[in-house]
Amino acid sequence: MALKTVGEQGRIWRLLAHHLWQTSLRWLHGGPLFRLQPFAGAPSRLLIAPQDLRTADQTNAMDIYGGRFLFNGHAVEARGQSPFELQGQDAGWQRELHSFGWLRDLRAAESKVARQNARALVDDWIKHCGRWHPIGWEQAVVARRVLSWLAQSPLVLEEGDADFYRRFLRSLGRQVRFLRRTINETPDGVPRLQAALAVAAASVSMAGQGRFVRQSLRRLEYELQRQILPDGGHISRNPRAILDILTDLLPIRQAFVTQGLETPAAMMQAVDRMMPMVRFFRHADGAFARFNGMGSTPNDLVATILAYDDARGAPPGNAPHAGYQRLSGGDTVVLMDAGLPPPVHLSEMAHAGCLSFELSSGRNRLVVNCGITSRASETWRQVARSTAAHSTVGIEDSSSCRFLAEKPFGRWLGSPVIAGPTSVPVERIEDAMGTRVTASHNGYAARFRVVHERDMRLASDGSVLDGLDIFSTSGALTDQDHYTVRFHLHPAVKPGLLRGGTGAELVCPDGETWEFDASAGELVIEESVYLSDVYGHRRSQQLVIYGRISQASQIAWQFRRTVLPRPYRRSWEGDDTALPTAED
Repeated sequence: MALKTVGEQGRIWRLLAHHLWQTSLRWLHGGPLFRLQPFAGAPSRLLIAPQDLRTADQTNAMDIYGGRFLFNGHAVEARGQSPFELQGQDAGWQRELHSFGWLRDLRAAESKVARQNARALVDDWIKHCGRWHPIGWEQAVVARRVLSWLAQSPLVLEEGDADFYRRFLRSLGRQVRFLRRTINETPDGVPRLQAALAVAAASVSMAGQGRFVRQSLRRLEYELQRQILPDGGHISRNPRAILDILTDLLPIRQAFVTQGLETPAAMMQAVDRMMPMVRFFRHADGAFARFNGMGSTPNDLVATILAYDDARGAPPGNAPHAGYQRLSGGDTVVLMDAGLPPPVHLSEMAHAGCLSFELSSGRNRLVVNCGITSRASETWRQVARSTAAHSTVGIEDSSSCRFLAEKPFGRWLGSPVIAGPTSVPVERIEDAMGTRVTASHNGYAARFRVVHERDMRLASDGSVLDGLDIFSTSGALTDQDHYTVRFHLHPAVKPGLLRGGTGAELVCPDGETWEFDASAGELVIEESVYLSDVYGHRRSQQLVIYGRISQASQIAWQFRRTVLPRPYRRSWEGDDTALPTAED
């Protein structure tokens, strides 16, 4: 990608300066000087073990006992060595190993062998990595390890001797001290908030931390107020961030109650704001919409989190601060990305999917975005972030956002969004006929002099979704005015062209059928790939409309349900005037 504007170059140089400054402070606060300093502040004992809400898989316990460690899609055989002595392994694999989240799998085994194995592996880490490890002492990894050690301390400490108990607490105290010293240099967003959560959890769970409790709570409150938006979304705009934060925040809130401490108001308010957003991003089948880094949905974790929701109200329709819209009618749900890219320093996972949407009917998801998996290669990650991987409009096979990919900057800074839409006005109207959302963005204005507007209306009974894509031009168009309107289909949906290629039929596994029509352009069915399936990448298909703005500046399209799913067809057979309600 060539750097074409002074603004983009300026953002990159500011990012680079910030990166160098943060690296210097990290070296000063948590580097060799920290490792050489004597540590005499070990806590005397643990008072409480916060709950771990994440689901465990006890079948992994036998693999770990046998020296086989399967993390991040990579299986590594220790062959009699400590896994913490192995060199040259995948960085993602090492992060999961050093995070110790797999302790919950050993705990689920509920056996003496698993307890001994957990204790031996923790002792191995203290012996080999307790002072330093290039990946094991990354702030995000330390935060995850502190939370895991606290939650799984009953497993690790049961039947352990006094010497191991002291080593464990001494190492835990050193790691918490490291987080306190380097939290300002922790990557912004979820990693920094998780570091604040880990420090707060340790302050409540360990004895002798009275002088740190108030300080850690102030920092946690600050991060929650800064990162959790008024509508409950996260500043990164990644729906997965809400799940990750609530998974760690809810047990800490419960720890305050158990200890008889007053729960901070900012913590309660953050939970109250985020809970409705968990419902906001869900389709009827429980899956989250694939926006801005969201992959496959951990349904078991979502169910656990929602069990803490006392209100259990309907999801909101409008999340203006997070930049999303939700249209619902009958059992049909439409979720739309209608927001600006997140700030550049928080955009490492952001996608170029402005005005993309997902459509579901009951438990059938029809139109989706490709999404991404956490184990995707860098190549697939860049593909998934492109506009072409979303159900929206692209111009000249380019994306509405520009990502940093220049060497050597990308090596140091990753691939944040350095240019994209700067204005996304949204208008929402709800009436007896249904819900209408109109939004536009200027992500293509600088390069192609085009502003894309999308107008969608969902009927009140959910049977029809009308859409209109409008291209507004400023100045004369160049030859670069080819557009593509993509509708990625869920792998379970089987499409077929109708009426000589002017429409398409979409058949769901339960027989529910929708028809698609477009007013302009050339409609074709092409291959696609669904990247965020729990089983990995899956082949899928997409409806694509090709055309030129100079020939048609508006494209009207419609999804219309023509056949109800089988249970509805049986229930309503013979009565053409009646339609089932959402309760039915």
